[in-house]
Amino acid sequence: MKAVPIIDLDPWFHGGERDRAAVAARVDAALSEIGFLVVTGHGVPAADRDAIRAAAKRFFALPEEVKRRYAATVGERGWLPPGVEANGYAEGTATPPDLKETFAVGADRPIGDPLFDAEWFLPNVWPGEVPELEALLTRYLARMKRLSDDLLALCAVALGLPSGFFTAHALHPSFTLNINRYPPLSQLGEPEPGQFRIGPHTDFGTVTVLDRQDGVGGLQVHSEEAGWVDAPWVEDSFTINVGDLLAHWTGGRWKSNRHRVLPPDPSAPDEELVSLIFFYECDPDARVEPLAPPLGRTAGGAAVRAHDFLLERLDAITLA
Repeated sequence: MKAVPIIDLDPWFHGGERDRAAVAARVDAALSEIGFLVVTGHGVPAADRDAIRAAAKRFFALPEEVKRRYAATVGERGWLPPGVEANGYAEGTATPPDLKETFAVGADRPIGDPLFDAEWFLPNVWPGEVPELEALLTRYLARMKRLSDDLLALCAVALGLPSGFFTAHALHPSFTLNINRYPPLSQLGEPEPGQFRIGPHTDFGTVTVLDRQDGVGGLQVHSEEAGWVDAPWVEDSFTINVGDLLAHWTGGRWKSNRHRVLPPDPSAPDEELVSLIFFYECDPDARVEPLAPPLGRTAGGAAVRAHDFLLERLDAITLA
């Protein structure tokens, strides 16, 4: 598969048995071959994302000394300033910091285990200068969790498993929403050699649900046949991809694929993009055991605890 396919989810949500089976088969093929798909018919109003993006831009436009009150680092809640993250390190490649700033929120309801609560269920931080963000993002987090559960149910059916196979391990899951601002070239100046808006990496969890804007310096996905290819941009769509944990869970059947966000391009020096990226995982104490053949591709994969598996990867991309 040389390109990321576009799949309409409406037949899955509203069609008959044959329609649902056809969608599931296409999802299995896409995740097996390239690990990505672009979905329409997802049912999430575009107006919700537009309102979040507008409020986030008001936050990012605040003076740096104001944003510093909410400063955080990778895996925490609040403002991640430029320079704290380099995704290329996930591949063991020393790269310059990613060319972005982020406002991060996520699961914030503790489960009563100090180990997990301190890592995955931190209180969210709500900037008083943009008070509307709290209500907007609280609603969006709930909506993205429902959609992610729907996607995991679709994934299970695509493998011929009961629809609750994956969601049975997401009763109190961890998840994060990153709002990434990619500043324009006219503000940043020339990037360093090997510097990207987000360096080449794979995601870490089960599924990622991305709402992105069209742009020259946009998302690319690695194809074994064609090298780096632009992910298609479709109005009112989400870009979905598999993370390392789900790839491991499927015994390597599905691909957690490398992707990157290109640096700002000289042909569009004033291009500023804002992406909403929802990273879904599962219960931190979930024991994830790889599917054996014939569903899985490889036999003998080790069972892992989600907490340990994910934390190792988050630590790798965090710059001191």
